[in-house]
Formats: sequence, structure tokens, C-alpha cells
Amino acid sequence: MAVKIEIPWFLQRASNGIKITEVKGDTVDHCLKRLVEQFPLLEKELFDEKGRLAPHVDIYVNGRNIHAEGLSKTVKDGDELSILFVISGG
Repeated sequence: MAVKIEIPWFLQRASNGIKITEVKGDTVDHCLKRLVEQFPLLEKELFDEKGRLAPHVDIYVNGRNIHAEGLSKTVKDGDELSILFVISGG
């Protein structure tokens, strides 16, 4: 099962300039772990020191935010996963 992952431009320095990659996995969590295996520098950008998704990171599957479903959301062959950073301020 291959899932496409779109890597945002500001993280592409950690992915050797790669914008889109494919990984195998049956949940969002598995896919992100495969992504970090390919590009280890992404780990500190996406996860906190306890291995949880960083609070400023949102994940979308096929254009839908999966925050409520969490990283255990299942994915299937051909799904597209996007990584977005939440920006806040005052």
C-alpha cells in the first residue's frame, strides 16, 4: 500500500529537496514513521521529545484534517497525506 506524502517547502531542506514521496503504511502514524526513516532530520520537525506529533503540526489526508481522528486513522493505497504547520500569534 503506497501513500503519497507532500512535504512542505520549509521542510524540504530535511528531505534533500524532495517535495513528494511515497511510503507504505496502513495508518497515518505508520506512514509518518516511514517518512522519518527515509528522512531522519524530519523527526525533530514533526515530533516532540516524547515522540508525539508536535502541537504545531497538522496532518491532512486527502485534503481533510485528521486532528479529531488522530494518527491511528487508517489510510489506503493512493491516499495523499499533507503536512501543515499551524501558525499563531497576536
